[in-house]
Amino acid sequence: MAVMKDFTRESLLHCPVHGYIPFTSKVPEGETSERALLDNPWLQRLRQIHQLQTAWWVYPSAEHTRFQHVVGAMHMASRAVDALYPSLCEACRDDLPSRGYVEVLVRMAALLHDVGHGPFGHFFDAHYLKPHYGLNHETLGAHILTHVLGDCLRGVRECPNSRLREDESLDPQQVATLIMRPKSHDADQHPRWLVLLRSLFCGLYTVDNLDFVLRDAYMSGYSARAYDLDRLLRYSFFSDRGLTIHQKGINALLKFVQTKSELFRAVYFHRTVRAIDKTLEGLFRDSRELLFPGNPLEHLEAYLGFTEWSLLID
Repeated sequence: MAVMKDFTRESLLHCPVHGYIPFTSKVPEGETSERALLDNPWLQRLRQIHQLQTAWWVYPSAEHTRFQHVVGAMHMASRAVDALYPSLCEACRDDLPSRGYVEVLVRMAALLHDVGHGPFGHFFDAHYLKPHYGLNHETLGAHILTHVLGDCLRGVRECPNSRLREDESLDPQQVATLIMRPKSHDADQHPRWLVLLRSLFCGLYTVDNLDFVLRDAYMSGYSARAYDLDRLLRYSFFSDRGLTIHQKGINALLKFVQTKSELFRAVYFHRTVRAIDKTLEGLFRDSRELLFPGNPLEHLEAYLGFTEWSLLID
């Protein structure tokens, strides 16, 4: 007799870009579900930070947030692992974790890669975090997920498609490694499989930009079909040289790069967007001490509540 699927184990989030996005919502006692992380205040604050910084003032329909983007990036992570895990096995052979570990690791890194963002995203990096404290959202996010969310991450043992082996436990430091920009000559400090997976977060096409190019193009009205995601992933694989694409996927890659370039020209660097950025630059410079009490690493509780809503409304 067939056993009915447990439909309470996972939930669905409907996205206008990707369709239904599954995530775990019911897990064994003592474990952490993906729903628990989605409901965590550090993830929920991303609902109050726009994905397009100031471009939403110019493109009224582009009101989407960092929260919507990281959920989409998590979905892209599973799509990427589906396509790439067999070639990862071929490229590494020895010392490779289970497919479940790799997928959960990449999903969590994708979900949390923007957790360190402040109001106006990269603008806040450039005009507050970096000049005054030598930080960016990646280093801040890595600190948050290892020091604040570490216990939650260690409890994540499954995603909708797969599960860790009994002898495996998710390492928050490896999640942090994926979201951090690689330093020169640090590859020998990590397992080869982890170095290869880093290319999914820092490279020509990543789980991050695979989502935001589609999402930003759709939400701004630039294009409902920005590039051919299915073909791009179908012809991607890991080799001795890292993330590689077969010649049959070159046209899909070129279309992706072209669309991304056009978004920078028409949306991200629109002349009015740049004018708004220049105005904000002056406001940030003249009121720095009033914006935030100091180094966010030393004031994490205050940073948790520091969003565009708190800045513009409260």
